[in-house]
Amino acid sequence: MVEKDTCDIYCYDEEKVNRIQALLKNENDGLSRIVPLFKALADENRTKIVYALCQDKELCVCDVANIIGSSIATASHHLRTLRKQGLVNYRKDGKMAFYSLDDEHIEQLIFIAMTHRQEEKTHV
Repeated sequence: MVEKDTCDIYCYDEEKVNRIQALLKNENDGLSRIVPLFKALADENRTKIVYALCQDKELCVCDVANIIGSSIATASHHLRTLRKQGLVNYRKDGKMAFYSLDDEHIEQLIFIAMTHRQEEKTHV
């Protein structure tokens, strides 16, 4: 028998719903500002790039391209997207372009997500 994953009747806790809706209304600007961050990380190559930058504090575009197995143009595109979203910093040194994580919070997000994934495997 297939388990139904919805309520069998329609009812809700009005106090709880109103309280959380009020919180959402107050935090709407903050929440909408983090959506692009998660959209940027929703791409597998960009997540790999951020993970790589967690392992080594600074990588050039050529390093990134080789790490993710892409062309320089593709790596540059992903790095520009990450930079636009404020996830990575950029610096030019002569003819080399280097990228690093913007701050430790980005690294924390990656490691929290990975820890969650590992815990999920043990609960299956």
